[in-house]
Amino acid sequence: MKKIGLILAGLVLSMGAAQAQNYMVIDSEKVFKAIPAYVSAQTTIENDAERYQKQVDDAFAQLEETFNTYQSRKAQMSATERQQTEKWIVDRENEITKFQADTFGEEGTIDKRRVELIKPIEDRVKAAIAKYATDHGFDIVLDLASNPTILFHKPGVDRTDAVIAIVK
Repeated sequence: MKKIGLILAGLVLSMGAAQAQNYMVIDSEKVFKAIPAYVSAQTTIENDAERYQKQVDDAFAQLEETFNTYQSRKAQMSATERQQTEKWIVDRENEITKFQADTFGEEGTIDKRRVELIKPIEDRVKAAIAKYATDHGFDIVLDLASNPTILFHKPGVDRTDAVIAIVK
């Protein structure tokens, strides 16, 4: 009997604690897309990435053409010429691969550009969300854009537009 009473008391207390938490839902993707500077930064980064990718693709295409030419002339070359050409092809491939890694890899040119252009905007949005949540007494903020497990929410808990108004 005593155990049942303790279990019921625990359930009542945990239900009260769960109900005491106030939460809000936002769609950070919608917030970011409402900021012209973010959209512009994304476009700049995408254009840079496309330009760099074209450079890599062109370099590999040129290298492939050089390799095919080498293959067709290999029989006519001396051993020294073959060795020099093969070394050049391998070295060039390594250069292109290094450029690709330095550009698209972790902490590469594109990553640094993203940090330079987008991080300040992300910080501003996070600060706006924190300010809104604090000012309105919310304990938890759920993001619809990054949390695909949220299957349902009442429209009244979505504060995306209020955060957009603060950020702008």
